[in-house]
Amino acid sequence: MSYIISTCTTADMTKKMFDKLDVRCIGFHFVINGKSYTDDLYTSMSAKEFYGYIRNGADTTTSQVSVGEYVDYFRSMLLDGNDILHICLSSGISNTVQSANAAAKMLKAEFPKRKLYIVDSLCASSGVGLLVTMLSQMRAEGKDIDTVYQWAQEHRRQVQHWFCSTDLTYYIKGGRVSKISGVIGGIFEICPLLCVSPEGKLKPIAKIRTKKKVLTALVDKMEQHAEKGLDYDGLCYISHSDCLEDAELVRAQILQRFGKIREIPIFDVGTTIGCHTGTGTVALFFTSTDEREDA
Repeated sequence: MSYIISTCTTADMTKKMFDKLDVRCIGFHFVINGKSYTDDLYTSMSAKEFYGYIRNGADTTTSQVSVGEYVDYFRSMLLDGNDILHICLSSGISNTVQSANAAAKMLKAEFPKRKLYIVDSLCASSGVGLLVTMLSQMRAEGKDIDTVYQWAQEHRRQVQHWFCSTDLTYYIKGGRVSKISGVIGGIFEICPLLCVSPEGKLKPIAKIRTKKKVLTALVDKMEQHAEKGLDYDGLCYISHSDCLEDAELVRAQILQRFGKIREIPIFDVGTTIGCHTGTGTVALFFTSTDEREDA
């Protein structure tokens, strides 16, 4: 029996990509200058328009999918006789997995013969998208929902996340960087290099001076951690928040170093995560043989 793979819009891929993978998604919510929106993968508001607000210093907040929204979303698919494998944004970043699990528990009695699995991806942004892509490929190969669910639970920490930011404005606003550190960082062109920990939390790794060096550091980390090293031939995604030129520089370096990689999609960081990163963030995602280290 076929089954549905689902995720949230925070997986930061395009609608076209979700459609290609036959993956469904539900939208988070965000507020710009007091006006509420639902994240719909830049359908009703383009990335250019969204980041225009950000560059003009807009006040932004976000909210996750509610339990009630999850109940309605899952129920519509269960009523059609589908089993569901839903992949959530990391619990280290959001409580959305708790809401999804609460909804699944509520629906269990109503649909006792259906399977509804919730996966805490321990991933963020297009790292969730990369994991979802692999699960979709497994489904296309004929793997059943139980096999794919178990694989996701066992391999989710092998999705590597490395990212940097050249604009600390919204990191300062959100309290992730102190105002003093942000000012000093701006003066001396210091850019933070970060990763996602085994627990799915954002973790600062280093402060690197100049944009050129921190972008190269992303590729260095890929060489260090990627499965098979420079012979890596798996999936590789890049996402960016209104700094496409920087993302393209990272892609060019990867294609130069890693001879077996032929395609590296670049995605816009979505509205939900973009509200917190602001502009100037470049993120790199790939897989490793071992699980992420808490380093």
